[in-house]
Amino acid sequence: MSGGRTSVWLWRLCNLLMAAFFGLAAAVQVNDPDAGLWTVVYLVPAALTLLVSMKPSITGNGVWRLLCALHSAGCIVGITALACSLFAYAEGNIVHEEEGRELLGLVIITAWMSLCQRSAKAPLGGAGLAAAVVVALLPLVSWLYISVHSEMRASWPTHCKTVM
Repeated sequence: MSGGRTSVWLWRLCNLLMAAFFGLAAAVQVNDPDAGLWTVVYLVPAALTLLVSMKPSITGNGVWRLLCALHSAGCIVGITALACSLFAYAEGNIVHEEEGRELLGLVIITAWMSLCQRSAKAPLGGAGLAAAVVVALLPLVSWLYISVHSEMRASWPTHCKTVM
């Protein structure tokens, strides 16, 4: 494969991984107290990202861009609210706080949607593609780490412990 084709293939694969991650994140919300909200928060980027994995040029479509921008704006509002809450009330490691995990999810969504929006202007390559690979692997590596280290899950609420 040539360098350009490899980049496109890798970008599509990263989007497929992220679509799977966002879809899985939506699916595990079933026993969360505010499951409806978080299911939508994850399903929207799952759908947008799945579209990018099938047709990368979709990021130039006006409807796709509008949905992405609106969802990203909502995520930024959520990041701000959760960060303020954590700053005021967190007692330890933010990953041990439910709001901390929710905040990290919103950060991942926002970062990914930003990468997708940037890909509309020019195909990702170099640093942009490297960032995409890192962001796409981050949830997988995090979940693997958490599944191996049971002491990390010990302080989680019951509804979080039963989905893994």
